[in-house]
This record gives sequence, C-alpha cells and structure tokens, in this order.
Amino acid sequence: MDNLRLNLGCGAKRLDGYINVDKFGDPDLRFDLETFPYPWGDNTVVEIELHHVLEHLGQQTATYLKIIQELYRICMPGAKLHITVPHHRSDSFFHDPTHVRPITTVGLSMFSKQLNREWQERGKAFTLLALYLDVDFEVTEVVYTPSQVWTDRYPESATDANRLVKESEIYSNLIKQVEMTLVAVK
Repeated sequence: MDNLRLNLGCGAKRLDGYINVDKFGDPDLRFDLETFPYPWGDNTVVEIELHHVLEHLGQQTATYLKIIQELYRICMPGAKLHITVPHHRSDSFFHDPTHVRPITTVGLSMFSKQLNREWQERGKAFTLLALYLDVDFEVTEVVYTPSQVWTDRYPESATDANRLVKESEIYSNLIKQVEMTLVAVK
C-alpha cells in the first residue's frame, strides 16, 4: 500500500482517511511506536500526524533517534509530518509525568542535511544528526499557540508572534504549544 496517512499515537482522536495507531485503546492498529521496525514499507507514507505524541516517546536517546529513522524510512519523498507538542517552557510539559523529552524546532532542525552541512561549514557546535543518521527532514512551518498568561499579560500584542517568541526566551508559560510541519527530503 502506498500513499498511506498515519495518525500515530492517536489516543481517542481518530482521523478519517488515516490509519489510527496507538499502543492503547481501540485504534485501527495497536502498535507500540518504540518497537522497531514499523509495520509499513519503505517510502509508503505520504502524511503523518503526531499530535501530542512525540514528547511521550524515546526517553532513551537511542530509541528517540531510531523513531526518527523509522519515520524517515516509511515516508515517501515530500511526505509531511505534522507534529504538535507542548512548548518546552510550559508548565503543561512538566506537569505530565509521561512526557519524557522536550521537542523543539531547533532539535527537529538537526534532522536537516542542508542545515547540518551549513553548520559544518561554519564550524557551529550542533550535532549533525541528519548526516549521522542518514535522515533528511526540513522544518517548513512553525506555529506557536500563545497561552492565557501571554494574552492576559499583553492583550495589545496577543497576535504578535515575533514578540511572543522573543519574550518566551526570557519567561516561561507564554507559549502553550508548538505545531511544526516537517517535509521528508529524499
């Protein structure tokens, strides 16, 4: 089967037109995403939803990196991954004891071969994960959802994304969640 759409770690949020996958509950396919290999063939998936899932996976670095490799393996060229996670400076990330790893835009950018090569040429001190793991994802879109703290603190700037990001470098709990789209480059 080609052109598959996967809703990984779906929980109770089932999506029409997707194979809904989870370790628990009543998904279309019950599967532990920390088990390898994934049950889909190479280059068979066109779209993956990971809605508040990735922060629950890969407590051990080797497991997390293997998840990234498996996602890349099953993705067709140009496949899109839609990843939504709690912001790493949000208390909602820290309150849930099942959250094992913060997921950031910079962290996911480390899986871009283009950026790895640029960093390498400039002598930047980033881990060249895309080159080491032979994966290649480009982050193409990032959307920040401001928290109630942000809108209460800056009602006049509630939609100012640049100010929101800048202030969140100093203060916690300003961003509730981050939605990122990654594209598989093959």
